[in-house]
Amino acid sequence: MTPELFIALVGFAFITVITPGPNNLMLMASGANFGFRRTIPHMLGIGLGFPSMIFLVGIGIMQLFDMWEPSYTILKCLSVIYLLYLAWKIANATPPEHAQSEGSPLTFLQAAAFQWVNPKAWSMALSAITLYATSRDLQAVLWVSGAYIAMSVVSTTSWTTLGQQMRRFLNSPTRLRVFNIVMAILLVSTLIPVLWPTQT
Repeated sequence: MTPELFIALVGFAFITVITPGPNNLMLMASGANFGFRRTIPHMLGIGLGFPSMIFLVGIGIMQLFDMWEPSYTILKCLSVIYLLYLAWKIANATPPEHAQSEGSPLTFLQAAAFQWVNPKAWSMALSAITLYATSRDLQAVLWVSGAYIAMSVVSTTSWTTLGQQMRRFLNSPTRLRVFNIVMAILLVSTLIPVLWPTQT
C-alpha cells in the first residue's frame, strides 16, 4: 500500500468511525450512565471487534453469504431485533447513582458480537475493503484492519468521554431519563436506511 493510499485510508476510517451511528450512540449513553471506566470493555469490544470483522470480510467471508442469499434477510432481521433490544435497554438504564449495583454496560464480547448485526458496521467494512483492499491480499486487508484499530481508539474514547462529561448535566433522574429516551430514539432511527433504503 502506497503512503498516499494509506493516508486516504486513515482519513476514510476516521470519518466513518467518528460520525454518529449505533456504536457511538451506545458509547455516549454508556458513558453518561456508567462512566468511562465501566465502559472500557464496551470500547474494547468495538475497537477490536470491528477490525476483526473487517479482516474476516476481507479474506472472503462474504462469499459464504453469497452462497445462500436468504442469509442477508436473516442478518437484517437479527440487526433490527437486536438494535430494538439495545434501544429498550438504553431507554430503561438506571440512574448513575444506582448503576453500580443495578445496571450493567455491554461487555467486551457483547460489543464485539454486536458488530455483526450492526448495519453501519457492515456498510463500513464492505466499503473499506472495496476501496482500499481491492486485491483482497492478506497484507492489504491487514492494513485496512490496522487503520480501523487506530481510529477506533480515537472514536471510542471521544464518544465515551462526551457521555461521561454529560453526567454533570444529567444530575437528576428526570434529565437522565429524557436523555436515555432520546438516545434510544436516535438508535432506532439508525435503522431507517436498513428498513427503507434509498432507491437509486
